[in-house]
Order: sequence, then C-alpha cells, then structure tokens
Amino acid sequence: MKAIVSLNSGSSSIKFGVFRLDEGNHPVHSAGGKFEKISIAPSLRIATDAGEVLLEKDWPEGAHLTHADLLDFLFDWATRHIESGTIVAIGHRVVHGGTRFVAPQRVTPELLDELEALSPLAPLHQPHNLVAIRTLARLAPDLPQVACFDTAFHHDKPEVAARMAIPRSLHEAGIRRYGFHGLSYEYIARTLARLDPALAHGKVIAAHLGNGASLCAMANGRSIDTTMGFTALDGLMMGTRCGRLDPGVVLHLQTQMGYSAKAVETMLYRQSGLLGVSGISSDMRALAASREPAAREAVELFAYRTAREIGALTASLQGLDGLVFTAGIGENDAALRADICARLGWLGLILDEEANAAHAPLISAPESRIAVRVIPTDEERMIALHTLRILCGDLP
Repeated sequence: MKAIVSLNSGSSSIKFGVFRLDEGNHPVHSAGGKFEKISIAPSLRIATDAGEVLLEKDWPEGAHLTHADLLDFLFDWATRHIESGTIVAIGHRVVHGGTRFVAPQRVTPELLDELEALSPLAPLHQPHNLVAIRTLARLAPDLPQVACFDTAFHHDKPEVAARMAIPRSLHEAGIRRYGFHGLSYEYIARTLARLDPALAHGKVIAAHLGNGASLCAMANGRSIDTTMGFTALDGLMMGTRCGRLDPGVVLHLQTQMGYSAKAVETMLYRQSGLLGVSGISSDMRALAASREPAAREAVELFAYRTAREIGALTASLQGLDGLVFTAGIGENDAALRADICARLGWLGLILDEEANAAHAPLISAPESRIAVRVIPTDEERMIALHTLRILCGDLP
C-alpha cells in the first residue's frame, strides 16, 4: 500500500490525514488525527476512518512542547506503526503564496526561503507551516513534500477585488487583497458541483466560520471576492483576530496611546475577536454556554458582522443563489446559523428550523429564494489531491 499524508499546521493545532492510494491512484482516507492546545496542554488523538482509536495522549498543562517536538513524536509513532515505504509524499497547507505561487509546488530549499519572506503577512500561520516542512525534511530528507497555498484559489479573482485604494506603486509591490481559506473553498466548490450542479454554476457565498473565519463569493465555482485581504487578519471577526478595522485605530494606538508595532500586532491577532469582546474565551462553544452579557455580546457581534459581509459580497456577485456554511462553527452551531440567516430575510432567505437544528445538508425552507447548505470542509483531502497531481509522474 502507498499513502500520502496531509499536514495542516496551525498556530495552536496540527491536523493530519493519511490517504491510501487505491489501484487507480485515487486517495482514500484511512486515518487522521489532530494535536490541539499546543503551548497550553497539548493533546493528540489518532483514529481510523472507521472510528477505531489508534492513539490518545495528553501532555500536562505547561508542557513546553513546540510544533517541531510534537511532529518528532508523531513521526516516531508513525515509523513504528506504519509499514516502511508506505508513505510516498507529504502535502502541506501553506497559508500565503504571495503573487508568485498560484498553484501547488514541490518543496525545494529555494521555495522555502521565498515562503519564509512571506511570514510577516501571516504571522499566526506561515511560520508553523514552514516549521512542519523543515521538521519533516530533517526527519525524512528523501521524502517528497508539496506546498499547497491557501491564497491560490483566489489568485484570478477580478482585479478590482484585489486592489486597495493606495498608491499604484505599492499595489505593484505586492500590497493587495489576496484572500485565504482557499483550500477549504476549493473543496466546497468541488463538493457543491457534485451535490447540486445547478447551484454550483450560480452565485454562491461560502462561509468558512471557525477560529479563523472568512467568506468567499463564488460564481460558477470560481472566487469573485472574499473578506480576507492582504493578511488573514481582515474581514470577519474571529476567535482572537479583530477582522476589518478602521486603520485610524492603529495610528491612534501608536501615536496617542504609546503602543509599539509589536504590541499592536499582538492585540489585533491574539487578543481581539471573540476573546477580546467577551473577555472570557475565543471558543464559540464556551461563549454560547456562558450567561455573561459580554459573552452574548461577542456572539451577537460575530453574527452581525457575518451577515453584514454577506450583504456586501451579494453586491459583488450582483445577486445570490446560495449560501454554504462550513468549518467548525459553520458546520456545528445551529443557533449561530439561525441568527445569521434571520438577518438575511431581506434576501428572501427562509430557514427550515427543524432541518437546521438537525444539521441537515440542506437547511433552507422549500419556499426560500436562497438555498442554504451545510457542507463539512476537508482541506486535508484537497492537499492530498494536489500532492498526488504534483507527484503522479513519480508514482509507479
């Protein structure tokens, strides 16, 4: 058996999937897992596709384990439990590809250096993406690795959607709206084409709502506009990120309140969003369970901002045929979906409350002008597919 491993290394988690290649070299998910709460109290769970738990492990709170340490542990476990030679390649989610990298690339030392230079544009993610690549290169130097870029899905959106109203020279230097969560949106576009081809050819907004959150306006399965821009800080309110912000706030913090550039970065990326507004947690589940008024305010603001941006992207599309919820919050939080949809009644959107509560695939009422779907995303599968395409010439 041959297999591809997909790695999605984030700021506080590492998700991974193992995809065996069938006789036609098609990737079939066979196992997967996730490290969570890295740098707090790391935990790991690995299970087969059938649900059999292969490993569960918790580290104590305060365990000073880095992403590299945990990948070392995972590689050691894999070499003892997976037949030698089974893994033929590793694919990685890389958040920022800049203007140059608009398709998956086989990793080389030169590519790594270029991606390192983009780290300031995605400080919560890019460094961890690259640590994973470098760690695996150290542990298995002969194993091919492929970088799959979250910005790539958006690279051919209309030029007007890529521009900011800044001097042309800065735009030409690469300061533009890129867009992120592209692997997720690519998977949603592919899946929607299979589930509902007519809707997939129409005007659809996909809502990737999780600790990181964004929207993508798609026409005929292609990105037209998106809420994230130059960095993954823009757009919707998120777990710890502020989302869209008047740039005058940053100037005020620095010139009037004495914030350093580093302090501003820390506040905007790590202390804002649901955590900042509630003062309680960045986890939507914890806020939904809380009776604190600040928790309710944070949840309400998240729904308000999401509905507001859906309205803006409807203008970008010049209409709307469908809305798709995905990612951790979008797939699992029926109450929040209902709150967002209630704010979109002016579009003719009518929710089927029972279907929504049951997390059904289609949650809009039959008389709704807008189809509303819930589609679980699978970035790891997209990574495996891209990795396979890059390496198909190397596989017997």
